[in-house]
Amino acid sequence: MPGRSLRVPTLRKLAEAWPWWLLVLALVGVRLSKGAGFTDAYALLSRPFWPGSAQSEWLRSAQQLERQSNLQQLQADNQRLRGMLQLERTGGARISAPVISRQPGGWWQQLELGKGSDAGLRAGDPVLAPGGLIGRVSSVTPTTARVQLLTDSGSRIGVWVARVQRHGLLVGQGTPRPRLQFLEKDTGVRPGDVITTSPASTLVPPNLLVGVVQSVNDDLSPAPEAEVQLSAPVDAVDWVQVVSR
Repeated sequence: MPGRSLRVPTLRKLAEAWPWWLLVLALVGVRLSKGAGFTDAYALLSRPFWPGSAQSEWLRSAQQLERQSNLQQLQADNQRLRGMLQLERTGGARISAPVISRQPGGWWQQLELGKGSDAGLRAGDPVLAPGGLIGRVSSVTPTTARVQLLTDSGSRIGVWVARVQRHGLLVGQGTPRPRLQFLEKDTGVRPGDVITTSPASTLVPPNLLVGVVQSVNDDLSPAPEAEVQLSAPVDAVDWVQVVSR
């Protein structure tokens, strides 16, 4: 009887301690499985929140948009480089230079280049961009150069309209489109005519592409005037070629 009375309380205590035994077994299981059980449990509980078909479609669309953006950037870079190579083929001494600065208040007047007299640039050198002539070097330092654009109000260069064999003077207005002044009254010039540098010019090489006539005012006196769209992207140029003389 005494032995039985001792055994009953001991079994009862063991039965009451079952949560602790369960915890010990769980810890042993975690130790042996290296946490795999918790990982499986987390995956099971989080499954309803996994990306569905709509989210997957959104991710695919975002990836496609990124690829398209990268492709467009590559195409733009390729086109710009092709334009620079085309400038190299025009013959003569060409010095490539980056555009490093532009003033918002003088956007159509001038720009700064990242090369100067140390690279062979001189005041008066013509400056080309992909598409044609954009201006002339107005001043230089050893490492920089300032370019007066054809759109600057102080710019004056002689030009040529080949279709009608007419000379004219291209005058900047401080706006995107310079003005073409003629010497004769009856010019025969019309919109679409191509403008190049004059064969008789001493400031810039002859026959460089300048732009296209956009409109003509024949009512002005003593001679008509025309508005010209430059063929080179003066507003967006980032590299140029300087014709070293």
